[in-house]
Amino acid sequence: MDNIYLYMIIALAILAIADLVVGVSNDAVNFLNSAIGSKAISFKTIMIVASLGVAVGAIFSSGLMEVARKGIFNPGEFMFDEIMIIFMAVMITDILLLDFFNTLGMPTSTTVSIVFELLGAAVAMSFIKIYSDSGSGVFSDVLNYINTDTATKIIIGILLSVVIAFSVGAFVQWLTRLLLSYNFEQKAKWVGALFGGIALTALTYFIFIKGIKGTNYAKSIVDVLYSGSADGILDWANNYFGTAFDSIKELTSHKDYKDALKINTDKGTVGLTLRGFLEVNVLPIIGVSLVVWSLLSYVFVTALKKNIYKLIIIVGTFALALAFAGNDLVNFIGVPIAAWQSFVDFSDPLINTAGLSADQFPMNSLAKKVTTPTFLLVFAGLIMVVTLWFSSKAKSVVKTSLDLSSQSETKERFQPNFLSRGFVRVAMAMSQMTSYILPESWQAKIEKQFEVPVISLARNKSHELPAFDMVRAAVNLMVAAMLISLATSIGIPLSTTYVTFMVAMGTSLADRAWGAESAVYRVAGVINVIGGWFFTAFSAFTAAAIVAYLLKLNLPIMFPLLLVAAFALLLRSYLVHSKKNKEAKAEDSLTKAESSSVQGVIQESATNIANVVKRGNKIYTNAIKGLARQDLALLKKNKKQVVKLSSEIDELRDNIFYFIKNLDESSVGASNFYINILGYLQDMTQSLEYISKVSHKHINNNHKKLKFSQIKELKEVDDKMELLLNDTKTAFDSRSFEKIGVILDEKAQVYNLVKEKIQKQVERTRTEESSPKNTTLYFSLLLETKDLLNATMNLLDEYYNAHDGTVTPATIKTNDAEEDPNLDNESE
Repeated sequence: MDNIYLYMIIALAILAIADLVVGVSNDAVNFLNSAIGSKAISFKTIMIVASLGVAVGAIFSSGLMEVARKGIFNPGEFMFDEIMIIFMAVMITDILLLDFFNTLGMPTSTTVSIVFELLGAAVAMSFIKIYSDSGSGVFSDVLNYINTDTATKIIIGILLSVVIAFSVGAFVQWLTRLLLSYNFEQKAKWVGALFGGIALTALTYFIFIKGIKGTNYAKSIVDVLYSGSADGILDWANNYFGTAFDSIKELTSHKDYKDALKINTDKGTVGLTLRGFLEVNVLPIIGVSLVVWSLLSYVFVTALKKNIYKLIIIVGTFALALAFAGNDLVNFIGVPIAAWQSFVDFSDPLINTAGLSADQFPMNSLAKKVTTPTFLLVFAGLIMVVTLWFSSKAKSVVKTSLDLSSQSETKERFQPNFLSRGFVRVAMAMSQMTSYILPESWQAKIEKQFEVPVISLARNKSHELPAFDMVRAAVNLMVAAMLISLATSIGIPLSTTYVTFMVAMGTSLADRAWGAESAVYRVAGVINVIGGWFFTAFSAFTAAAIVAYLLKLNLPIMFPLLLVAAFALLLRSYLVHSKKNKEAKAEDSLTKAESSSVQGVIQESATNIANVVKRGNKIYTNAIKGLARQDLALLKKNKKQVVKLSSEIDELRDNIFYFIKNLDESSVGASNFYINILGYLQDMTQSLEYISKVSHKHINNNHKKLKFSQIKELKEVDDKMELLLNDTKTAFDSRSFEKIGVILDEKAQVYNLVKEKIQKQVERTRTEESSPKNTTLYFSLLLETKDLLNATMNLLDEYYNAHDGTVTPATIKTNDAEEDPNLDNESE
């Protein structure tokens, strides 16, 4: 039986590697968001800087994995076999939960997930012990096993992170923009230097407090405060701190001094640690840093003629990456390392002197401080750096944050809800109230500072525009660093992930990135993300508790079973994510028109028409096929496909405004043609959507199957439609628009066939049909097929009448700046 624990250690090592990958994929948003969004430096430089920060942070990470060992539960209350079950349940749950959020592209806190998984698994094990050992346990006994203070702090941390980070981020960004405006590069040199001094001071202090705090170096002695007799230490402390300590133990366990002081009673010395020095000399350190960094920033701006905002972004990215790796590494490898050290203690005859079995060996040893081997930290850092470079899921999590904070138009992925609409209405009302309070002259000056400069850029290069400018990126990094540093120093449990995300959202609001066109979508996105944070805590607790219970039921069977299930789910998630990425890059996706003439739009839209016809043909055929086979899975998938097609056409319609704005006076006909084409495409998708919906509904409700004669007739119609649509696709693919006339002549054949089938069904209904549902479905399919045919023919007719092969298509003119070949590299 003991061999199973060795297998569990091996499995936990593999899970630790996988957890590092999924964890970094989620937390990368913390330090990549600002640099990538501003495009201040090239992507390669961003990744190099972040990689250095992660590597340094991992190598100098805390050697003490206290959270995993004793932060959540009291290890002495559990036996070795129970501890191993708790750790295995935590790792299986953690990797699946974080991967789930990565797949959704939603940022969440790895700290919250690991804490509540440990809590859930420990609570489940506690209940099993309470009710199996005594048989008469009470609910309150669980408090003997669990440290509830940590969970309470985490919940408070979520709430504080949301409110404080959002509010402070919004206020600082509003104030900064008011002072610097969007033309910040034209401001006086000393203004940029002063801003650089403040920002770099905040980041430096952040590196000291958050980056060094958890490392072993933070416990190094930098000054000896007292050297004398052991008996004199207490007298010295009472005089020095002005407090009456009754014992050395009381002094060393005091929350304010236990990490700041290192007491050696054998030598009779009291040393001030590096952490204590930083906490005691906060104001002098900040004051000196502000002066030094401001002067260096001024030299950087004037003598070297460099952009100070780029330097802030580089330093900020490094600082947040360093802090992430240095403090959050425990979330990924803390549990496996604690399990390994538990196994070593259990297997060591010098510790387990009585040769106790796994269910009798208490884990008091976990309460001791044990240093993590350096080679494990180096190995973990290497995995984190590799993941940072190659994880596609990390990019999707970053994209969510960037889309919600983008200054420009983006594809909104979140739908409005009553909460987002309510928040926006309240914000608008408050904005109107301030307009009544402030004098008009003040309002005019403020508006001028918030005027966004117009950048002339061809729409095919619009993706090169940054999501926001360097000022907002610098404020994001600076404010996040300040808040995390301040909270760490005074003991408020703010989450790094939550702070960085909510600061970015607050600065977006203050920068007016959430306009009337996007506010309800962006606010809905923020609400979804915040809701996901609470879901993380709840699901982590519940899932870990269930897994722990299952493992306790029968460890030899459930351990391999759950492990295989976990890796199977990970593999499935990877395949689904890869499939989505491929679909996003599919050739059949629709593109926006950019031409300024009718003939140009005809040429550009031909590919869209071919793709819609191809996908529509497949959707129609699958609907008939799903009905014939009563294949619910196929019909469900078909519904998703038509919704996707409809949303893409809606996007094209949303682009009409920008399309018309780019036309010159002589090209108004192109807009009329383009609007008509989009209208016919929408009519086609509406018919396909209805056909797909009623087909799915019929089978999903378990109604009677269509008769063989009905299926046969629908297949005849499908064959004719398929032939017609294939000819249409071929004509548009080859740009052979003269063939459209031939296709238009085929309309009558299909139209007459549909009418004939409708008449047959009327006769059947009068004589032999006994199912009202079948009759309704059959008529609905045929009538909607007629509408689909009409919309398709109208589309073809529009093209046939508008096309003129003798005219050379015109395109939108670009100015010299847009034709500059160096424009692509400007952001680098």
